[in-house]
Amino acid sequence: MTTTRTQVCIIGAGPAGLLLGQLLHKAGIEAVILERRSAEYVLSRIRAGVLEEGTVGLLDRAGCGARAHAEGLRHEGVNLSFDGRLHRIDLAAATGGKSVLVYGQTEATKDLMDARAAEGLVTHYEAEEVEPHDFDTDRPFVTFAQGGATQRIDCDVIAGCDGYHGVSRPSVPDDAIRTYERVYPFGWMGILADVPPVEEELIYANHERGFALCSMRSRARSRYYVQCPLDDKVEDWSDDRFWDELRRRLPAATAEAVTTGPSIEKSIAPLRSFVAEPLRFGRLFLAGDAGHIVPPTGAKGLNLAASDVHYLADALTAFFLERDAGALERYSERALARVWKAVRFSWWFTSMMHVFPDQGAFGQKIQEAELDYLTGSDAATTSLAENYVGLPY
Repeated sequence: MTTTRTQVCIIGAGPAGLLLGQLLHKAGIEAVILERRSAEYVLSRIRAGVLEEGTVGLLDRAGCGARAHAEGLRHEGVNLSFDGRLHRIDLAAATGGKSVLVYGQTEATKDLMDARAAEGLVTHYEAEEVEPHDFDTDRPFVTFAQGGATQRIDCDVIAGCDGYHGVSRPSVPDDAIRTYERVYPFGWMGILADVPPVEEELIYANHERGFALCSMRSRARSRYYVQCPLDDKVEDWSDDRFWDELRRRLPAATAEAVTTGPSIEKSIAPLRSFVAEPLRFGRLFLAGDAGHIVPPTGAKGLNLAASDVHYLADALTAFFLERDAGALERYSERALARVWKAVRFSWWFTSMMHVFPDQGAFGQKIQEAELDYLTGSDAATTSLAENYVGLPY
């Protein structure tokens, strides 16, 4: 067995792990990243594309924000569709000038990968049988297999950034962790197509047939979703069926403006809210989807991962550079305080915009009344805008 040493072993080379690695490198802290998939597979995953200002600021701090600023689309508003009407929420006016940046998670991941490679930092892709050990002591280590050989990394801290299905959270003893979960009774059927977006800014649509979302990745590439039953299969949704259903759920003028085209990616995503507490177990720390999941309605998944990384990078910097062990102890409490607010917002937005099996005509009218109040009240509009652009760290 080959043994190496580093200060932080990061499990997972998604955006959370890569961002943490870059921030630690900038602070002069050594970190090795383990990823069970190939780099090509990681970059093939189609994910979120709405970045809060705080997330963009972290990319800048990591030295990886230049392309996002150059190619991303700055949005100062968002549209809500209901009762056959389209209403724009002025995010900038409601939040003192704040906005969001539309920039695909895949692109941010590529920027972080490129920066790590340019610095010559160590990432082990296709690492198999990854397992954290002795994280209840001050001498944790991680083992993994690669190329038929077992390797060991001794470290001071393990950062679990390996997602909901990763190894980090299941490595924690059952009696040391508590989980909270809400599984929603529907999914999102989504397509990616090289067609111009129907609007300059996102549209969230409430309709008696189900929710719809009109989003984009660029001025020439669109991402659209419609609510669908959980047992639907991708092969049940032809492109024509999808475009027809999307247009049924939009106001007439908007539906007529939709440009259709062949899909280049198509998938169905289930929706859930999930939180694990705490996020720290001795010298093992969870960040991003390893510790929590939110439905994509509020565009908070990647942004929550970034806020975890913000708190964890600051705690690790204080620990290694200032010998402040208390910073590590405060990580979970600080991160979860922001996580739960985002979980609440995502649950609320999901509940207001989707058709639930038992809601009936009464439930639909209540949703429309809430949306009417929301778009007509400065206080309610400000609350939505503050949460959508991202609460402060």
